Amino acid sequence: MQAYKLNTTIDESGHLIIDEPLNIAPGKVEVIILQPVPSLETPTESQPEKPKRQTKIKALQGWFEKTQPTPSDFDPDQARWEALKEKHNL
Repeated sequence: MQAYKLNTTIDESGHLIIDEPLNIAPGKVEVIILQPVPSLETPTESQPEKPKRQTKIKALQGWFEKTQPTPSDFDPDQARWEALKEKHNL
């Protein structure tokens, strides 16, 4: 199956408007419509600065900057149990 990507619009009455000509053989086609969703995140300027986590291991410094701190209600024993249940299909 050949794939084509087009930037089109939907008018107020719900009709698909294709602005560019297509060189496709006549016949049935399958249409998949992907509509971009506006981001819910706020701009990075208004986000509070994350506290830097320090480590003596240089390889982990960059990794710490990319990860989020664990939530205050995190239970490591429960996380281990969930991982074991998933691993062994319990």
